[in-house]
Amino acid sequence: MSTPEHPRGRYFEDFAVGEEIVTPARTITSTDIVNFACISGDFNEIHTNFEYCKRTPFGEPIAHGPLVYAVAGGLWHAAGVNDGTILALLGVDEWRLVSPVKHGDTVHLVARVAEKKETSKPDRGVVAFDRRIVKQDGTVVQTMKTTLMYRRRPRD
Repeated sequence: MSTPEHPRGRYFEDFAVGEEIVTPARTITSTDIVNFACISGDFNEIHTNFEYCKRTPFGEPIAHGPLVYAVAGGLWHAAGVNDGTILALLGVDEWRLVSPVKHGDTVHLVARVAEKKETSKPDRGVVAFDRRIVKQDGTVVQTMKTTLMYRRRPRD
């Protein structure tokens, strides 16, 4: 989400260590789960078979972990952070799936700036984030550390 202090398309210099960025939210639907199964080829019964899932701790199909991660990526885009300034995703480390996401759950992403490093090239810098994907009730469903490369603010 854009504010006067943080417009869309943030440069390396615009991030402050310790700052938290909160994205908009999005509801995961059964259609999302089925579409992701079709795209990925992952038709595991835990995602697609209501009868099978009645005998699991979840009671119903759950979203694929990578689906939830992908939705969080879309929410990061919706927040405008990367508009015209992102250069690369360098890594995802310590990705943990800590709670299930079901049809009807609404998720958003909270990213805390953990570290910033200049690179040997003056036009870019690296920002590391501690990310949490959170459901509507405050339950954290996934955590990870991501490292992204951003453009540096152009010098006039």
